[in-house]
Amino acid sequence: MKEWEAKRSIAARVAQELKKGDVVNLGIGLPTLVPDYLPEGVAVILHSENGIVGTGPKPCGGDVDARYIVNAGGSAASVEEGGCYIDSSLSFALIRGGHVDCAVMGALEVDEEGNLSNWAVPGRLVGMGGAMDLVAGVKKVIVAMEHTAKGKTRILKKCRLPLTGSRCVNLIVTEMGVIEVGRSGLKLVEYDPRYSISEIRAVTEAMLDTSEAQAVPRT
Repeated sequence: MKEWEAKRSIAARVAQELKKGDVVNLGIGLPTLVPDYLPEGVAVILHSENGIVGTGPKPCGGDVDARYIVNAGGSAASVEEGGCYIDSSLSFALIRGGHVDCAVMGALEVDEEGNLSNWAVPGRLVGMGGAMDLVAGVKKVIVAMEHTAKGKTRILKKCRLPLTGSRCVNLIVTEMGVIEVGRSGLKLVEYDPRYSISEIRAVTEAMLDTSEAQAVPRT
């Protein structure tokens, strides 16, 4: 599967997990594609931790002016009718107070305990951002990522990079399948039949329970 196909497949599957009225924080990159695939009638409130409640669709053409409105990743953004701007203290009060239902985040690594590493990029000087607050404060954390990076698995027995959060991930969605994170480890609940279970196991270092996995074609 081509990279752009994989990302759209992941975003479309994540969109099925969101419910009408959910307050959802989207990480930078792949997660920002999720609103494009929300089922009809499922309206969510998008939150950007830099201070927007009610983030609108990504602007295009003459509507783009990143000098004024940007999301947490620094990309041009818009605000839905009825949305609002808030300061950082209130934005993080919403997160820390448990008022954000779901965070959809990318990852560098996830392990079988539900630990997440997604802020320390090897060879690059980066800041922590708001990811630590999000994984500790939201009700559900969905990791949306490609199953491998440069041929290497991202789903490990134990994360090797600095952690963003400990035992914080609830669900992992890749182009290959959907993996639940529970007390007993990782469970493959759904897989794209373009891949076999043996192929998925071959690129997953972590122990993976596949006993109840169902083949569900991606659209």
